[in-house]
Amino acid sequence: MMFEMVRRRWAKWMHFLAAAFVVLPSGVFAQAEFTSSDTALEQAFVRARDMALSYRGQATDPVGPWYEAALPARSAFCVRDVSHQLIGAEVLGMQAENRNMLGRFLEGISESKDWCTFWEIHKSGKPAVEDYRNDKEFWYNLNANFELIYAGWRMYMWTGDTAFINSAAFRNFSAITVGPFVDRWHLRPEALLRRPPFPNAPVPFNEKDYFHRCRGLPSYYEAIADMGMGADLVAAMYRGFSAYADIAGWRGDRRAEKQFRAKAEAYRQHLETNWWDGQAGLYNTYFTHGRKFGRGEGETFLLWYDALKNGDRVRKTIANMGSKEWNVENLSYLSYQFSRFGYFDESYRFILYLTHPATPRREYPEVSFGVMEGIVQGVMGVSPDGRNNRLTTVYNSCSPHFCEIGGLKVLSSDIRLRHEPRRSVLKNEGSRPFTWRAAFNGRATGIRINGKKMKTRVETDVMGNSKTWAEVELLPGMEAIAEKED
Repeated sequence: MMFEMVRRRWAKWMHFLAAAFVVLPSGVFAQAEFTSSDTALEQAFVRARDMALSYRGQATDPVGPWYEAALPARSAFCVRDVSHQLIGAEVLGMQAENRNMLGRFLEGISESKDWCTFWEIHKSGKPAVEDYRNDKEFWYNLNANFELIYAGWRMYMWTGDTAFINSAAFRNFSAITVGPFVDRWHLRPEALLRRPPFPNAPVPFNEKDYFHRCRGLPSYYEAIADMGMGADLVAAMYRGFSAYADIAGWRGDRRAEKQFRAKAEAYRQHLETNWWDGQAGLYNTYFTHGRKFGRGEGETFLLWYDALKNGDRVRKTIANMGSKEWNVENLSYLSYQFSRFGYFDESYRFILYLTHPATPRREYPEVSFGVMEGIVQGVMGVSPDGRNNRLTTVYNSCSPHFCEIGGLKVLSSDIRLRHEPRRSVLKNEGSRPFTWRAAFNGRATGIRINGKKMKTRVETDVMGNSKTWAEVELLPGMEAIAEKED
């Protein structure tokens, strides 16, 4: 009987460990922990964390490690949601899931689908039946290909793992996307407003069959029946080509970097020239087959893809977004995006709203993962740079509270970060060194790190917001204290 009691306790303990950790070839990854003297923010983190973890699938499912990134009842994951949930998943220890799910999408590209991949994959490892019948009849948003290039780049920047941008699958997928995919779907900048309706549609074509009508939607905005082009797709192409240029630069191919940087800029110029409505002071977000512009969803992705470089237009776009009611899918992006542009109080309110028990549809998976992103990248200002093995942090809050996050894995290391209004503390708890760029909002007269006055730099963004920063090398086990001087 004693042996049986011990066995049961041991089994219970092992079950707890299995729920708390993901085992990868390189070791055991734990989920991050967050504490703050702001009890409302700490509670928001806990609520979002618990909700997000409830969507973790079984690693033994046929698809391999995965998490919900679609309507929960589907037991599946789609490109848009996965691409948005990646950072939240990293925070919560789902490294194996991210690698597997992105790999599944990259491997799904085929000429028989006109160089699309699968929009949504079921835990069985097969394309979700809600979005796929066969290679000629399926649902697909054209943003997806460019989104996946951007996702690979972001994951490399976060982790420092070159496999995200240098695997054979990624290289094949990205090269096809910036070449044959663009041509097949009539997506060159000069063709965007004169594309044929429903290119590459099945023959015979049945417009009432959404697997025919939606085989290549030119937007994430799905409510317009005669959508010819979406501003969000233009922005996605700008970001996809920009990421491809970044990757070419990382490989040392300066010629390709310059070539694709110019192509990316052509999409951005198209957006600024053709889609801005000067009279309304807003961007149009869709263009119909009847050659008419209109506005609806889509502005969110102009921020997400960082396609806007005019501060006045950014301000008007954010003001419009903050003045209207949006579905939770759109709102799930805003806590990080508003923080990134200096709207700290608004970002904070979104975090609390999205985690409040009374908020409608807060159980949609993007919401909880988006809150993780909003707290870690937004409030805590955690911004890793795999290219330069550098971690930038800045406390994006006007409150007097402290916030601390530990067990956070970035740049193949582990960190513990604490922010106070004029002081940040970072400890490298991993086994690899990196550079810490300790930043503070505003123009500081100086920054001291471990009591020593450091050489500082000031950066100003498109909104006119300034940051002052200094750098220090952090070896494994080292802790540094950065203090702002006015």
